[in-house]
Amino acid sequence: MFSKISRFSAAIAACVFAPSLAFAHTGLGQTVGFVHGFTHPVSGVDHVLAMVLVGVLAWQLGGRALWLVPTTFVSVMAVGGAPGMLGISLPFVEAGIAFSVIILGAVVALGIRAPVAIAAGVVGLFAIFHGYAHGSEMPAAAGGIAYAAGFMLATAALHIAGIALGYLVGKQGAIVMRPAGGIAAVAGVGLLTGLI
Repeated sequence: MFSKISRFSAAIAACVFAPSLAFAHTGLGQTVGFVHGFTHPVSGVDHVLAMVLVGVLAWQLGGRALWLVPTTFVSVMAVGGAPGMLGISLPFVEAGIAFSVIILGAVVALGIRAPVAIAAGVVGLFAIFHGYAHGSEMPAAAGGIAYAAGFMLATAALHIAGIALGYLVGKQGAIVMRPAGGIAAVAGVGLLTGLI
């Protein structure tokens, strides 16, 4: 019991003491080309948690959800990037991203087995906010296409990491994934409130 509490405390501490990683879409730094596009989603805990949770959710649902849920996220994220690229305002982007971590974490923690269409719809809704955040920082220059390819590939890789994580824990999945989903949901609350 003590080691579970220690691991939980360490995970929370890691989230609290990593505020510089909290939001990948700060508007700072390089935003040109494939490499910068690829590093964008993996440079912030908000995006990493959401993307990995999408993969874990797909693993939990199994069957056609393994490809449909992540594919929906990546596809809708690409569409959601267009308003950001065009400078069209979208309200509540940061809140939408934080809520994606909270809700996906809670779904994983509670082991909710929604129909695939509903799961795809929910991740698609969240993908709009993530896509907008990426698109708003995408350069208008020709490097923008490479940047978009980079962030879409990184997003897909994080989804695959979540699916692989599910397969790695195997039958003990619920024992591992449910607390991890709970920790992610708590981290999402921290992101929403600005504590992280």
